[in-house]
Amino acid sequence: MNIRTLYIPKTLKITQEQFEQLARENRDRHLEKSATGELIIMPPTGGNTGRRNIEIEGQLWFWNRQTKLGVAFNSSTAFHLPNGADLSPDAAWISQHRWDTLTPEQQDTFPPLCPDFVIELRSKTDNMEPLRQKMQEYLDNGLRLGWLIDTKNRKVEIYRQDRPVEVLENPTTLSGEDVLPGFSLDLQGVWS
Repeated sequence: MNIRTLYIPKTLKITQEQFEQLARENRDRHLEKSATGELIIMPPTGGNTGRRNIEIEGQLWFWNRQTKLGVAFNSSTAFHLPNGADLSPDAAWISQHRWDTLTPEQQDTFPPLCPDFVIELRSKTDNMEPLRQKMQEYLDNGLRLGWLIDTKNRKVEIYRQDRPVEVLENPTTLSGEDVLPGFSLDLQGVWS
């Protein structure tokens, strides 16, 4: 499951509306666009990655449903970041206040903001460096808390504003800290 990058010449400009249309017309492919205009094409995930994704998304959704502090998103959602990139984390969350600042039209398209919280899950064939770069891009665009979960090595990299990346070896849970108060991700179903 290799990620492919299609480079769009600088003379060929694709508008945000055109990219969103391209993504809608190719729902069988996971498309992202870098801030510099590269089109990133990823195939659907395998069974174990999909199983782990739903485990993570389910826990985040359930916590959010109980607290009603914001809006949770699955891996199908792309966000239009302030730097122009369109990225889709494996799971994301935005505070209700920030979500409510968007118009209904903005909520219906790729929301034009960076989530407060994201999770990226490394699948068996993923290279860590592009995932780390993606996490840094989220931070550069306003991310408050992010987890890069490496199932292959049972490690988690925690990304926070103005702090070095923290690496945890084989944790059993992760805390949502002050970004997601009371949220704790149980990693038992993710590691198995």
